Amino acid sequence: MLLKVYSQEDVNTMVKRRAGEVRLGERVKVLDLSADDNWELALSASPARYVLLGLPEDIGVRANYGRGGAYSAWNPVVATLLNVQSNRYFTGDQLLVLGHIDFSELMQKAAALNFQDSTDVAVARELVAEIDEMVMPIIEAIVKAGKEPVIVGGGHNNAFPNIRGAVSGLQKRFNKPYAAIDCINCDAHSDLRPLEGRHSGNGFSYALASGDLRRYAMVGLHEIFNTEAVIEQIHADDRLHATFFEDIFVKGEDGFSEAVEEAIQFAGKEFTGLELDLDTIQNIPSSAKTSSGISTIQARKFVHMVASKCNVVYFHIGEAAPVLSHIKTDLKTGKLIAYLITDYLKAREFWHAQYS
Repeated sequence: MLLKVYSQEDVNTMVKRRAGEVRLGERVKVLDLSADDNWELALSASPARYVLLGLPEDIGVRANYGRGGAYSAWNPVVATLLNVQSNRYFTGDQLLVLGHIDFSELMQKAAALNFQDSTDVAVARELVAEIDEMVMPIIEAIVKAGKEPVIVGGGHNNAFPNIRGAVSGLQKRFNKPYAAIDCINCDAHSDLRPLEGRHSGNGFSYALASGDLRRYAMVGLHEIFNTEAVIEQIHADDRLHATFFEDIFVKGEDGFSEAVEEAIQFAGKEFTGLELDLDTIQNIPSSAKTSSGISTIQARKFVHMVASKCNVVYFHIGEAAPVLSHIKTDLKTGKLIAYLITDYLKAREFWHAQYS
């Protein structure tokens, strides 16, 4: 099975118990496959509302001429998240730890490639298309079951199968056509590069071309890291909306919260995908680490605002690469993502209490 489904024993080995405390890992759900190995059937029967899934791969990043390492986020994130406190703010009962997709065979193939050679890059982009086909049906199954995927890791190439899987899952869940969903992305890059073979820089281009993405709002794009062609496209295409980092923080034309609110008004009225690329956060190890980005507090604010105000269908945190940290064992990145996930879960509980 390409999906590694976590057992209770898998979770237990990561939980560090302490007398007088209850850790999230002691309250989260896992799938019981003792009677049947059909994980989709078991998922549908679970009372959990949110499903945690890991995507430990970095082929899409390298196929976009970026630095590898995005495969390394999942393990420290899940280990940290399972050891935060269970309390009145979030107990953990509504979270199911599904597991991660096993990309090891594709990663081995990618390890033999020379990413400076155009022929090998083309091969890598074919591998990314295979990743799409692995991720999409799992997202589809989670959404079809009425759950919200919380997806950690991998490159931003995974935005495409996230979006496509969510649309297909909604169609099957409600037994009627959902032509497309919207998406709000906080990112230094638009990821609207040409349809030149799949990689981390064109996930949203493919989602627009396939018709799965209705409206796409970007928060915090960097002027110097987006091509003139992309900037022209954003201005010309009424499906697109962007606020640039420089307008928010350098020129002072927009405040950060105001920029997020603009994105919500543009792309947050229907089912909405929520994307956060860690390369937008200053000095966080990622495939394109930035020395000038938003703060961790602003990233948390972004997640809270969108998740508490929009009908979010999935949440994806991509491009984090703790293996690239100068610290031998980087626990900081895992802890940050645990903050972001719990911010999301608490905001979603608020949204469901108000609107479900």
